[in-house]
Amino acid sequence: MRKIILYIVMGCSLMANSQNKEERADQFFTDFKFDKAIALYEDLAKAKRRPSLNTIQKLADSYFNMNRYQEAVKWYDMLYRIQGKEVGEGNIIKLVQSLKASLKGERADELLREFYTDKDRLTMIMGQKKYLDSLLEQKERFVIENQYFNSKKSDFGPMLFKDGLIFASARDTIKSGGELYPWNKQPYLDLYITRPNDEGFIPEKYLNNLESSYHDATLTFSWDGETVYFTRNYLKKKNKLSANEEGLSNMQILRGKIWKNELVDVTSLSFNSKDFSCGHPMLSPDGRFLYFTSNMPGGYGESDIYVVELNNAGDVLSDPMNLGPAINTRGREMFPFIMDNTLYFSSDGHYGLGGLDVFGSVIFAKNDYSMPLNMGTPINSNMDDFSFIRGENKGSGYFASNRVGGMGDDDIYSFEKAKPADCLEYAGYVIDKKTGEPIAEANVELKNLTDELVTIYRTDENGYYHLTIPCKKKNVIAFSKAGYSKEIVSIETGENPESPSLENRVYLTEFSSIVKKDGDIQKIIVEPIYFDYDKWDITARAEIELEKVLFAMRKFPEIKIKIESHTDARGSDDYNLVLSDKRAKSTQKYLISKGIAENRIESAFGYGEYRLKNECSNGVICNNQKHLENRRSDFIVISKNNESVNTK
Repeated sequence: MRKIILYIVMGCSLMANSQNKEERADQFFTDFKFDKAIALYEDLAKAKRRPSLNTIQKLADSYFNMNRYQEAVKWYDMLYRIQGKEVGEGNIIKLVQSLKASLKGERADELLREFYTDKDRLTMIMGQKKYLDSLLEQKERFVIENQYFNSKKSDFGPMLFKDGLIFASARDTIKSGGELYPWNKQPYLDLYITRPNDEGFIPEKYLNNLESSYHDATLTFSWDGETVYFTRNYLKKKNKLSANEEGLSNMQILRGKIWKNELVDVTSLSFNSKDFSCGHPMLSPDGRFLYFTSNMPGGYGESDIYVVELNNAGDVLSDPMNLGPAINTRGREMFPFIMDNTLYFSSDGHYGLGGLDVFGSVIFAKNDYSMPLNMGTPINSNMDDFSFIRGENKGSGYFASNRVGGMGDDDIYSFEKAKPADCLEYAGYVIDKKTGEPIAEANVELKNLTDELVTIYRTDENGYYHLTIPCKKKNVIAFSKAGYSKEIVSIETGENPESPSLENRVYLTEFSSIVKKDGDIQKIIVEPIYFDYDKWDITARAEIELEKVLFAMRKFPEIKIKIESHTDARGSDDYNLVLSDKRAKSTQKYLISKGIAENRIESAFGYGEYRLKNECSNGVICNNQKHLENRRSDFIVISKNNESVNTK
């Protein structure tokens, strides 16, 4: 985003043949033609065993200004090794930013500790680092989106206006007769307006008569939208650049009125000067103060943020006041934005992730600000992040960045407060239903039915589990353990977090507690199932016992059974065989009607009096209790977990 420099060079400087290579390289550097300067400086560096400090410094700065941070690291680091702390804070800031942009954050932090002996400055830097580290450990607070209207050139400086968004862009290749800005070889900036929520809207030039042949950028409005403050080069008549003695055309802040979509009554603010630049204006919400960026003499760094007081007509009442060392550093502070008594701005001098980062500082009183704190990711990156604004909704807004993955040079991104990922803390205990003892190492399976994602937890030695349930999802929690039943809990969450639910109890039934061994077979434990005389309909009394079978098959959905029905020896053999078979099949039909799958009941047969359990066969006199022992229905487990159970 180096095109946001606060001044531009006027024209191309003529170079005399008598100039040597270093002089020509210096001239290219002065003219912001850094690519040509780099080529000459690199030749000089290769030709000399010990390049001059000027060559090293200009190579470092040229690479830095071209956003080629890895190459910049080499030359800034060389300066530091040669000059030590005499290298100056400005070079240290650029070396730190280049290291971070090259993802060498640990070395950058070491360098900060080595260089700063000022305890107050180092305390602030370490405090900013601690805060940023805590942000990076948290989940992202915002969701960002690259905007559809970005071009392949530079787009930045968003400002909300009524139902539109105004921004600066270098997309117009016709402007200024095809002349390009030498720093980045892009067209000069102009202001556009778009409707960010309408992807079919093509951005239009803002105001019918605003554009000049050079830079028009970064603006702010009075509360009624009728007065606008914006940044422009100094121009002479016929739309030509007005340069100072050094051949530079600095930037100024202009004020104008908007009338019928045209700019009228344009005036330059009183603090402007052709000897330095002023830009990036931002009105306080009450319209009493105008914040701006400038490289005027007496500042702390390359560019500082200042403020002036205005009267009701918008005239300047005070001299520019520097916001002081709490805000401004030896580096660059720019793009102020004010909302809710908070100053947002971009800086490469405060502790950040690399390049310009967005910071926020609470305004306590006139010229009294809290320690600037980094906005963290994803708003900030290891590249330049700047021109941050907020909408009326505190959790949304726009900013610009030249990070990797954009559509062009600088792109405008929207941001919105991230919806909470987790809505419910859910915890409790898994307990043995029969014994009341905790079940350790039980499976707690959280399944997201919306995305079909599964996460498996385990209970500890106390049967305790703790998990977080995502927002706006249909979730199922399945509790299980080998040899135990499976319990299912369904929870549907909304968009917002709910109060924690931490004392839940889930009871699992051990399989061995619902079956009994009978020789080599396992049977579900039930009391005798009684039918009316000469009937096979399921009675209310029979339903009570069949609930035990249903419970077993529901809690252990992997088991399969077969049903065997028996009678006593009273009555004829054929009659008893037919009656018992009808009762077995009636029982099977009943279980299926209650939701048990047919394939889980392998068979249902009656055996009449052919499998008596005692001596009470035909002709043997027995009491009624003895005969009842033979009148039974058996529910025999034939497979469990898809493995056959011995049924000899």
